[in-house]
Amino acid sequence: MKNPMQGRHGPKGFTLIELLIVLSIVALMLTIALPQYFHSIDASKEKILAENLHATRNVIDKFYGDLGRYPDSLEELVDRHYLRTLPLDPVTDSTSTWQIVPPEEQFPGKVFDIKSGAQGTTLDGRPFDSL
Repeated sequence: MKNPMQGRHGPKGFTLIELLIVLSIVALMLTIALPQYFHSIDASKEKILAENLHATRNVIDKFYGDLGRYPDSLEELVDRHYLRTLPLDPVTDSTSTWQIVPPEEQFPGKVFDIKSGAQGTTLDGRPFDSL
């Protein structure tokens, strides 16, 4: 009787050398691809942050245009249905790290602008709170 694990020229399967060569090729490809992958994640977080800031600033301006005053908090924008939810700061992965910029004293309200509370800089070297 013939052994089903044996082919014409010996046992079927891969040798240790073949497996090591394949694993080294996969490792080499990962060392090339992973840095680009992480760079793209950071770039997408920056774009989402910029979009969230733009949309929230636009809503603050609309709030001021409608009511003649700035909101007292970001939660007021949600309570009055100007926003569905508080925007997420994708860099800090939180809705509570926004830095609130108050208006000048002659304007009523407490939220004139918002900035990111993230530490560090963007990929082009600007601080996150300057976006």
